[in-house]
Amino acid sequence: MRCPACAEPDTRVIDSRDQDEGSIIRRRRECTTCGARFTTFERVEAARLVVVKRDGVRQEFDHDKLVAGLAKALTRRPVPDDAAEQAADAIEATLRAEGVSEVPSRRIGELAMDRLRQLDQIAYIRFASVYQSFEDIEQLKREVDELLAERAAPETEADRAPSPAAPLGAGPRKRG
Repeated sequence: MRCPACAEPDTRVIDSRDQDEGSIIRRRRECTTCGARFTTFERVEAARLVVVKRDGVRQEFDHDKLVAGLAKALTRRPVPDDAAEQAADAIEATLRAEGVSEVPSRRIGELAMDRLRQLDQIAYIRFASVYQSFEDIEQLKREVDELLAERAAPETEADRAPSPAAPLGAGPRKRG
């Protein structure tokens, strides 16, 4: 680190402290040439995420844009106020965990639809209808039918088994 007073590249650290729960390190430094003291801050720089659009254009990932899109789909739905922000955080964390620097916009859209599908089915349909550019009402109907089919999934064997409290054949007897 260069000294701000004399531009000497040789400085020494005389004190280090964590700030913001360890995400920032504050260092007090001293120039070995002129003796000037100054403070520097170090923080981890997250790798840039670049979104590759359908037409090949690349632009930096915009967290706020993702939040706005999710929030629009969740408008007037019975979800917590911070649901869009939390979903966007989870999507960004997933993308960063994948360890790639370039992400197709299609991948972000898929993750957004998955999150909305879990949060609220109406919000999911709103988002999907715009994102997938449904050509006609039939495509929309197929998507809704798929959601309804998931809801009415067949019962499991455990759901159909008789209750252990009522053994088979143990009903009132007729006397004759």
